[in-house]
Amino acid sequence: MTQRVLIAADKFKGSLTAVQVAERVTAGLRRVVPGLEVEAMPVADGGDGTVDAAVAAGFERREVRVAGPLGDEVTAAFALRGDTAVVEMAEASGLQRLPAGVFEPLTSSTYGSGELLRAALDAGARTIVFGVGGSATTDGGAGMLTALGARFLDGDGEPVAPGGGGLAGLATADLSGLDPRLASVDLVLASDVDNPLTGPKGAPAVYGPQKGASPEDVATLDAALAHYAQVLEKSVGSKAAEHAASPGAGAAGGIGYGALLIGAGFRPGIEVMLDVLGFAPALERASLVITGEGSLDEQTLHGKAPAGVAAAARAAGKEVVAVCGRLALAPEALGRAGIRRAYPLTEVEPDVAKCIADAGPILERTAERIARDFLA
Repeated sequence: MTQRVLIAADKFKGSLTAVQVAERVTAGLRRVVPGLEVEAMPVADGGDGTVDAAVAAGFERREVRVAGPLGDEVTAAFALRGDTAVVEMAEASGLQRLPAGVFEPLTSSTYGSGELLRAALDAGARTIVFGVGGSATTDGGAGMLTALGARFLDGDGEPVAPGGGGLAGLATADLSGLDPRLASVDLVLASDVDNPLTGPKGAPAVYGPQKGASPEDVATLDAALAHYAQVLEKSVGSKAAEHAASPGAGAAGGIGYGALLIGAGFRPGIEVMLDVLGFAPALERASLVITGEGSLDEQTLHGKAPAGVAAAARAAGKEVVAVCGRLALAPEALGRAGIRRAYPLTEVEPDVAKCIADAGPILERTAERIARDFLA
């Protein structure tokens, strides 16, 4: 049987995109096994890099001007193939859209993410995969809903200030003006986190500190989002409270909650993306699968891309190995996840700073080791 390798790895954050990871691994493998058949399928779990993964799989990249998290205009992209769109909230409202060293946890808004969804609707999308993660925001999706036609007003009948902090002054919520096209679109909330909106495991408490929120900010945001859900309950009924407690509501600063309110169905991001990218037929063709991401750690096991790839490959009886920048999982944990062996860059170059700076060439050398161990 001809050996055929499927490379289905996520990005090495801060060093290599998922596309570059596949290119480097391919180069290393072929140095040991010239002419090896390799199929590259860069993957993502709904966070930043999701649109790039879709484009690498043959989707068309579409760019639009939308509001960034602080209201300034940015160029953001979504991906389209036929009537299926892949929209990544981080493209409009992600941490990478903030100026270096600037965090605005109370005022960052998801308005631009709503504009991206509207652009996908304008492009004729009937199915929208909405990948959420890497957000700069904790506004419960209020900005996104505003861009889609909702109105959030204070006691004077004026729009509340942008961001999660502004929701403390919310008096009335009116969703009657939402874009009517939302009712007839299949909206999939794709995320690797299943947190509720508020509380000890909610969006502000768990993810607020990553966005620059102090303990006082976390308390302010948690109270504001709880108040937001209560006000919404008056306008849309008990489902507002049900959605707030649902898995995925707390994803990306609560934008998951906003998506659930407009009818989205929640699914683990990597599962959705493997479906959209056509992973199953590619898996069938492969004799070895190589997955990976920058850090293989406890978080990987909770819905990150390599765990999803390994689970699907194990179900199909395929052998899986992983590449990573750093490895913080014991062999037993890897085995339970369906990964036969992991190859961290630090085994080739112990200096972590060098691994980050020269990730590409070191990854090629790592891939040569995989070829010698599994293919030669």
